[in-house]
Amino acid sequence: MAELPEYVQGLPNISGSESLVAQTLRDSAGKPVFLPESRIDFGSIRSAYAVALHMHQPLIPAGGSDLQTAEIISNLQYMMEHPDIGDNHNASVFHWCYKRMGEFVPQLIHEGKEPRVMLEYSGTLFHGLRKMGLDDVLDSLRSITCQPDYRRAVEWLGAPWGHAVAPSTPVQDYRLHVQAWQHHFAAIFGTEALGRVRGFSPSEMALPNHPDVAYEFVKTLKDAGYQWVLVQEHTVEQPESGHGPERKHLPHRLVCTNSHGETATIIVIIKTQGSDTKLVAQMQPYYEAASLSRWELNGKSVPPLVTQIADGENGGVMMNEFPEKYLEVMRTCSGTDTPAMNGTEYLEHLFATGIQETDLPTVQPLFQKAIWDRMQPGDGPERLAQTIEGLKQEDDRFHMDGGSWTNDLSWVRGYENVLGPMEEVSAQFAQKVLIPGVSSGERVFRNALFHLLASQTSCYRYWGQGLWTDYGREICRRASAILTHDI
Repeated sequence: MAELPEYVQGLPNISGSESLVAQTLRDSAGKPVFLPESRIDFGSIRSAYAVALHMHQPLIPAGGSDLQTAEIISNLQYMMEHPDIGDNHNASVFHWCYKRMGEFVPQLIHEGKEPRVMLEYSGTLFHGLRKMGLDDVLDSLRSITCQPDYRRAVEWLGAPWGHAVAPSTPVQDYRLHVQAWQHHFAAIFGTEALGRVRGFSPSEMALPNHPDVAYEFVKTLKDAGYQWVLVQEHTVEQPESGHGPERKHLPHRLVCTNSHGETATIIVIIKTQGSDTKLVAQMQPYYEAASLSRWELNGKSVPPLVTQIADGENGGVMMNEFPEKYLEVMRTCSGTDTPAMNGTEYLEHLFATGIQETDLPTVQPLFQKAIWDRMQPGDGPERLAQTIEGLKQEDDRFHMDGGSWTNDLSWVRGYENVLGPMEEVSAQFAQKVLIPGVSSGERVFRNALFHLLASQTSCYRYWGQGLWTDYGREICRRASAILTHDI
């Protein structure tokens, strides 16, 4: 199969080869990824655990003193060039964090151990690393991604290219993020590696809970070939009761129905609550899993899976404590009845026992029970809007902002000055590019797309008003200028 160049006319390869990507996904669909090489005796283990590392750096217009003309560079590059500001002195440690799994995994495998890790890197980080000349990171990652001796230990999770927050990103743009990441990943690691990416990690663990947006989110992932998605425990509810999931260490089916009565479903693996970086840095999922025994699922005995994800570079515990603890725990658990497993590996073993996807318990996004108690799927978007407004008036805790890793942070409220330009340039991209059918292989398409996706990075709404919101607005301005003058 043909391989993709990583850069096309100076831009990361994020569009233009949709048919090749789609063919790759079709060819790999239904084929087991990890089962043939797993080395886990699923029938005899008591429990298992999974850890995922999320890595991201935004792109910022900071390669110069004038915001309107500054080159768009990686925030990591800015950190390295300005080590005296804030925590920027950590940049060199971050550099190591991005590559170190490429050291740990081979080391453990050569010791005869069975390490596991799930990795999720944003497209903006991939681009930033390459532009900075940090090829050592991508070479290290390619080794554990592609070499047959190591690849059973590493599962890549898909992500939105620009670290966009699903509930507040226009649905057509979120689809572009998903496709762009697949393009970019295939260009770096090859189409064979892309064919093994079955799980998806949404940025900020953000799950849409507006019924129409949630439906589009799941449909986008399914259309892109994803089998499952990682969700936060408190962002989903049981359809019958509205309560949180009871057996959260089992996979579930996320069922999303929209106002037109259409339904989309996908498997979810549930990340439980807690202080993420501390839990992963100290390998808490292993210790929790070691205290559990097999559960019954549809008449079969299955091991529970304890799952956590954390930033792989942020915070002292991840930078300093994680390496030694990861190595220690992987050496301890290998070959025991509580091994490390990756998400797709676990699902492939589970379904090999005869369990069907329909046997899994169901969940839906938070607050949807309140909506469906008052209207029927199929009543339409106008009735849905009225229902949502009525519920907001009655309960100030009710919202359609979506759920994320934190209960006390909104990606919408207070950010109108960023969301406004984002929505305007999104509409402009649709009018100028998507509707007229501009070829995704043209440079102007890729250039406008690059700026559109970069502008939707969550960082511009995480750090509060100030320089970061200015960054977001400036990238929106540049995207708009490309759409105005170049098309």
